Amino acid sequence: MDGSPTRSNARRDFYERLGGLSMAPLWESLHQLVPPQPAPKYVPAAWDYDKVRPFLMESGTLITAKEAVRRVLILENPAMPGSACITPTLYAGLQLILPGEIAPSHRHTQSALRFIVEGEGAYTAVDGERTIMREGDFVITPTWTWHDHGNDSSKPMVWLDGLDIPLVAMFNAGFAENGAEDEQAVTAPVGTSDARFASGLLPVDWKPAKQTSPIFNYPYARTREALAGLAKAGPPDACHGHKLRYVNPASGGAPIATMGTFVQLLPKGFETAPYRSTDGAVFSVVEGEGESAIGDRTFRWKKRDHFVVPSWAPVVHKASSEAVLFSFSDRPVQERLDLWREDRGGR
Repeated sequence: MDGSPTRSNARRDFYERLGGLSMAPLWESLHQLVPPQPAPKYVPAAWDYDKVRPFLMESGTLITAKEAVRRVLILENPAMPGSACITPTLYAGLQLILPGEIAPSHRHTQSALRFIVEGEGAYTAVDGERTIMREGDFVITPTWTWHDHGNDSSKPMVWLDGLDIPLVAMFNAGFAENGAEDEQAVTAPVGTSDARFASGLLPVDWKPAKQTSPIFNYPYARTREALAGLAKAGPPDACHGHKLRYVNPASGGAPIATMGTFVQLLPKGFETAPYRSTDGAVFSVVEGEGESAIGDRTFRWKKRDHFVVPSWAPVVHKASSEAVLFSFSDRPVQERLDLWREDRGGR
């Protein structure tokens, strides 16, 4: 019989001899390699900004933005300690830049997004053009573009950094280079990209050189107006409320090739239907208060808090006041590879 001691010993001996050739039997791991449904090895988690902020400010007394290059506290998934990841494909952290500081210029193959959490008046510069940042603005730093940050305001600035660091590392495609000067030369007036590409029109002979958006700041004032317009146009979606995705105006796709970005308005008292999808998502609370039931855990949230929803984990959002949530995920990559799936209403 298959379960006999003799057969078991024979198999064990076979596996040991096979291992000497750096080989292994598929049948011993097939159920793990090809599971019946996603089984993420990371967990739901949340970060209360009121608890996080004192540590951010303390970090400003311990190291300068120039010395740190980027003064960031990583939002690390508790199930992956030491990984510097919030999901297996995404990195997230909160960056602080104090008045008068400059985060020096560099570039890297990893794409980055910034979502402004606190403050206004600081700038980020991308390939020679600066943009002034305000709370709720969504700013991108495309792959291999020079970028630096500075704070000319009188108050601290904090933003959420989102990068595809783990994804790039999986491909062993990470490169980085420091700039010759802390601040890159400004070669275009503030608002140039917005003027050329943000009106629903494109310069007649312009052709995109990359998959990333030619707009690198999506102002919150414009986003909030679009959400209000969507809310007036019809009832909320059962699973999402009033939800929009940020787009590259040249293609209609995601502003960053590897990360999708979204914003949703939840009316006061609205509770979403259960929803799950294969892309793990990182959320930043822009406005309001509420709670999210993620799998078997429930997290209360308010303005400036953050939380992560793992792949295929059912989530239900409930807003105790009108609320706005920003989120990002690896959905564009999954869609391009025909892997992305969703389940609306199932638990």
